[in-house]
Amino acid sequence: MNIWDQRYAGDDYHFGTEPNAFLVAQQHWLKAGASCLAVADGEGRNGVWLAQQGLDVLSVDASTVALAKAQRLANERRVQVRFELADLLQSELGEARYDVVVAIFIQFVPPAQRAAMFAGIKRSLKPGGLLLLQGYTPRQLEYRTGGPSQAENLYTEALLREMFADMDILHLVEHDSHISEGAGHSGMSALIDLVARKKFPVSPIRG
Repeated sequence: MNIWDQRYAGDDYHFGTEPNAFLVAQQHWLKAGASCLAVADGEGRNGVWLAQQGLDVLSVDASTVALAKAQRLANERRVQVRFELADLLQSELGEARYDVVVAIFIQFVPPAQRAAMFAGIKRSLKPGGLLLLQGYTPRQLEYRTGGPSQAENLYTEALLREMFADMDILHLVEHDSHISEGAGHSGMSALIDLVARKKFPVSPIRG
């Protein structure tokens, strides 16, 4: 059993069954029928909610235990979601395949591999596609209400601006807010929210 299977073991949903508050607040960007990739989606709370909004959702995670619980949640909510076992550091996410990629608290990736992970996410987006990402900032080490314990895994505004400089950044805000997401994330938290759009390729100028 890998570390993620251990985290998601048991009947309870480690991060609850309700969607992430930041994701819900971005509902106005979401269009029924849009193709959506929910990366590191765990027990499916976000992927299932996205399907409830009418999106065509592929939910991927590295834990078979989490995927089984996610499927159970989808069945209970009576929505169709495609679930797939995938390691973000090793899996090919495809090219120009999705209208939306949702990446909520995916900060288990060390800096040496982070750029490659973000590059894969960007490749998977169609031109004009949206990335919705939420993470923790270094102040989270003071709150200790969830997230990684390694400072280098945390995000700052400057870091995300650099990593997504090739996209149109529509929203990027650091804030301290109270969150309640099961036993995994609970209490005052230091957060950063990003909404970015993949640019359309520039057509060559014809003389």
